[in-house]
Amino acid sequence: MLSKWGWIGCVCMLGWCSALSAATGFPTSLHNDTLGKSQLYAVSDTLVKPVITMVADSIALQSRETVLPQPVKVVWWAAAIPGYGQILNRKYWKLPIVYAGFMGCYFAINWNSNRYVSYKNGYLDITDADAATTSYLDLIPEGRTMESYGGQTAFTGLLKSGMEQSRYYRDLSVIISIAYYGLTIIDAFVDAHLADFDISPDLSLQLRPMINREHGTRYNVSSGYSYGLMGRVKF
Repeated sequence: MLSKWGWIGCVCMLGWCSALSAATGFPTSLHNDTLGKSQLYAVSDTLVKPVITMVADSIALQSRETVLPQPVKVVWWAAAIPGYGQILNRKYWKLPIVYAGFMGCYFAINWNSNRYVSYKNGYLDITDADAATTSYLDLIPEGRTMESYGGQTAFTGLLKSGMEQSRYYRDLSVIISIAYYGLTIIDAFVDAHLADFDISPDLSLQLRPMINREHGTRYNVSSGYSYGLMGRVKF
């Protein structure tokens, strides 16, 4: 809708048109007055139509401004609800990519965390003095024994190595997940800023091969050809 000053301006313009019509002496009845009709059409073309066009442009501009996403609002919503920034920007095709990435990060964190807990419990059980704690036996594949890994000492080293490796990949998965989360926010912020960015079709770059014949100089009568690439940018 138009603002208060927009309506005041429209009323003033229409009042000015009415006053100008009265000052020019338009007849009160134009049913049978051809000259009055032509004058009225002339005033309509020169004064009334520009006012109507101005009002329509103002409405279209305001409606466009209300449709364009607000970058600050998009950032806050994208931070609160992953993927909602892409929805506000109407980039619905990015939603499967966003949520697939989050699902992959969740799977990586969960997988490495479970492996870390298993290796940690197994390492603690094999190094304590309690013979009843044997969770490390669950880590041995079926058909194999501890002796196939080189005995208890070597198997203990494998458990410790697996625990440290799983912890490293778990922490790395968390860092990658945070970075991916920030990337989705940045993507939504950039899309919101570039929502009204228009690339004109006149912007173009043309490239074509070029063959140039080189003529000999005064002391060098030989000539030849040079090959290259010529570009032209159109603004």
